Amino acid sequence: MAGQRTTDTRPVLLTNAHIVDPSQNLDGPGGLLMEDGRIVAVGAGALNNGAPEGAEVIDCQGMVVAPGLVDLCAHVGEPGHEHRETLASAGRAAVAGGITTMVVQPDTEPCIDDPALVNFVQARAQETSAARVRVMAALTKRQEGGELTEFGLLGEAGAVGFTSGRGTVSNAQVLRRALTYGKDFNALICNRPEDQDLKGSGVMNLSEAAVRLGLGGIPSEAETTVLARDLRIARLAGGRYHASLLSTAEAPTLMAWAKDAGIRATSSVSVAHLTLNEIDIGAYRTFFKLSPPLRSEDDRQALVEAVASGTIDIIVSGHDPQDVETKRLPFAEAADGAIGLETFLAAGLRLVHAGDLTLSRLIEAMATRPAALAGLDAGTLKVGSPADVIVVDPEEPWVLTSRDIISRAKNTPYENARFTGRVRRTFVGGVQRYAR
Repeated sequence: MAGQRTTDTRPVLLTNAHIVDPSQNLDGPGGLLMEDGRIVAVGAGALNNGAPEGAEVIDCQGMVVAPGLVDLCAHVGEPGHEHRETLASAGRAAVAGGITTMVVQPDTEPCIDDPALVNFVQARAQETSAARVRVMAALTKRQEGGELTEFGLLGEAGAVGFTSGRGTVSNAQVLRRALTYGKDFNALICNRPEDQDLKGSGVMNLSEAAVRLGLGGIPSEAETTVLARDLRIARLAGGRYHASLLSTAEAPTLMAWAKDAGIRATSSVSVAHLTLNEIDIGAYRTFFKLSPPLRSEDDRQALVEAVASGTIDIIVSGHDPQDVETKRLPFAEAADGAIGLETFLAAGLRLVHAGDLTLSRLIEAMATRPAALAGLDAGTLKVGSPADVIVVDPEEPWVLTSRDIISRAKNTPYENARFTGRVRRTFVGGVQRYAR
């Protein structure tokens, strides 16, 4: 039944489950009842009244039941680049990876910098996507880093935040204005901390590995100098600042300073940067060419520790589909990016099995906290909440092969990788959208 989408709206009772819900400090045996698209009972007492008449009863056999994941950084080609990914194909991949809400980025064609485009994407997604879709609108017009977009109108249309996307707002005054203006709307202002001049022509982390491969390196200072600047601007302006896609060991130190100073600052890291490092590039494997680049093992470990402590708030997929024409090129010429929706939870579970994160913290970083940052009614199993629920076998071994990939693009860094732990069922609004 892989990828199956149903419209069955019967009540569903999940029994014999291990409930993990950080929003309620639940981490133990119990059950969950969904009815009319909402959660009506959860925990050890969920079965006290038995199953409603006509309910589907599913024995979870001790598997984990958790809130559906919320991914705040997914690049999807539609509109304009549907040959890479559509909202429909991304939605199928998302629910297979345990994601019930994905927030798509504005770097489409045309760029999502207008309320009409926010409405279009959300309406299109409602028609075609198995997962819920929300929009992160462009921070500046055409993502050119100059004129700000209309935060108020975009927010009214449904935008959950404003982002520089793949680029960086390099003009400090523009970022200050964005944070000051955004404060009136309590808007989340996201910037990629990367100095383009320091990055130069670099294509991977600046290290011995880059020297051995004969490739130009990107120093960690390309990230940390901009991050340090941004945090001070956020302190000056008082708005909600979010550092997107951190990759260096020093970045968590800067984030810790900001939090201690009372600055309204949060940050994200991609699951790839938590589970892979620059050595994985091997012999010029372009599926490992990411932006920011994969860094050293010391950087990776520092990022994992920062997620465990909460210094880095959330984990994202960084899903960025590319086609054969842009990836089957010499490493220096290949496009940045990798897909990541359908391996999102499985890759994260590597950290749980390694003892680096608890399962509860992983779910918090992938569901509960992202939902809170974006102001979404998601990431929780509280009674009355939308029934966005996943059933996960945390011990199932499996191997990702190219023929199993659901995304339209196939540029995964995890091809033929071994995983332990897999999503077995995904419910969106109480309706089963994926099962295997």
